[in-house]
Amino acid sequence: MTLTDFIGTLAAVLTTGSFLPQAWHTFTTKDVSGISLGMYSVFTTGVAAWLIYGLLLQAWPIVIANAITLTLAATILVMKLRYR
Repeated sequence: MTLTDFIGTLAAVLTTGSFLPQAWHTFTTKDVSGISLGMYSVFTTGVAAWLIYGLLLQAWPIVIANAITLTLAATILVMKLRYR
């Protein structure tokens, strides 16, 4: 693995993994008071755009990372809409 691949993998793991605590907290407590609907709406749309970009480039690390991030962000967004 090259240094470039390592840095890209590390970035993908850290940024994608950063959503796990929020998703878990929101799922277990159903407390969405601290979540911005506007921010998560825009962010989820942006991640979807990154996913499409990765698919168009056939850049599978971008596709995989953003598919996972989109799933987590969309889950949080749905909980925000459901539990508000």
